Amino acid sequence: MERLDIKILISAYACEPEKGSEPGVGWNWVRHIADFAKEVWVITRANNRKVIEKALAQKPMPNVHWIYFDLPKWARFWKRGQRGVHLYYYLWQIGIYFLAKKLHKKVGFDLVHHVTFVNYWKPSFLSLLPVPFVWGPVGGGESSPKTFYKTFSLRGRIYEYMRDFARWLGEHDPFVRFTAKRAFIALATTQETAKRICRLGAKKVKILSQVALSEEEISFLNSLPQHEENPFRFISIGRLLHWKGFHLGIMAFAKFVKEYPQSEYWIVGDGPERHNLEQLAKRLGIFNKIKFWGKLPREETLKKLAECDVLVHPSLYDSGGWVCVEAMAAGRPVICLNLGGPALQVTKETGFKIPAYTPEQVIEDMSQAMLKIATCSHIRQKMSKKCKEKVQEMFSWYTKGKEICKLYKKLYK
Repeated sequence: MERLDIKILISAYACEPEKGSEPGVGWNWVRHIADFAKEVWVITRANNRKVIEKALAQKPMPNVHWIYFDLPKWARFWKRGQRGVHLYYYLWQIGIYFLAKKLHKKVGFDLVHHVTFVNYWKPSFLSLLPVPFVWGPVGGGESSPKTFYKTFSLRGRIYEYMRDFARWLGEHDPFVRFTAKRAFIALATTQETAKRICRLGAKKVKILSQVALSEEEISFLNSLPQHEENPFRFISIGRLLHWKGFHLGIMAFAKFVKEYPQSEYWIVGDGPERHNLEQLAKRLGIFNKIKFWGKLPREETLKKLAECDVLVHPSLYDSGGWVCVEAMAAGRPVICLNLGGPALQVTKETGFKIPAYTPEQVIEDMSQAMLKIATCSHIRQKMSKKCKEKVQEMFSWYTKGKEICKLYKKLYK
């Protein structure tokens, strides 16, 4: 595809090569936007510089200009890891506006695009620049259905109320509303976020998942062998947090294993809910059927995936859900809830999307899905093939880049 003759400024607070989540999103958007645009400027954090320059030494991006910015030491001494990150990010956004304003006078940008953080209730002050502004994909509008609060620990319920309050404050920030109104187009990761962005005043909203894999990752995951031996294994991968819904997966497996005893459930990850999950498995009498592997390096995690048949991802809200796409690329069908990002990734051809009305209903429906996929190898094999096709068609970074290129073209018709 011919490169567009436009000058683009990208805001990518999180941007690191060979990383997942937010840093990987930032890096890959830059990489693939640069494939379709002649000139790209990127503003990112100064602490990303070392890893970015190392990657560029191996694979240069000659049409990308990198600008590294951090607040002065006196304005960031209190930030330690994730502590204070939201306040720091807000102040960083203000700081890059003045930097970008000066740069715009010299360069004359045709377009500004905010890519990270992927968060709709934080503003992008670059929307103040007098050029078309693209916002996103941004997420965060997803919520746990209230009927599931009773299944959470006290810690989990407090977290949910605090998250709702923080989001309410963000939605009433005039700069967030201005960001939404200034967007030529707002890209939302899920239906839930799209509705909230519309209420903020965005005139044009399109749903576009931020989840994608490189061609190299897709090829590697495609090559993982299928697991065809007993015991039949389910696997869940992720941080052990209340909203990830692993407690629902364990309770569904407890019902399923009575019908299909030659099976196991592997859980890879760690987090504050691990003790509660282990105790739940003991109370249900299935602790010997569940293996808690803890947090593993990515290479080890993929080895565990290769030894399993089906991914169980019962997250109650997840704007992304990378693990679902990775599992599908490896030909593993997915059982998830019909919520958030996974609901857009998984189809009836690639897995089971369970409606989420009540915990009891989810547990029953999920156990039935487990039974169906475990007892019918034909369905499993058919889904495995469709999973790989779906990822190649919809969730490669190259495909995402082409979608963004088409969007940019609409600006200049």
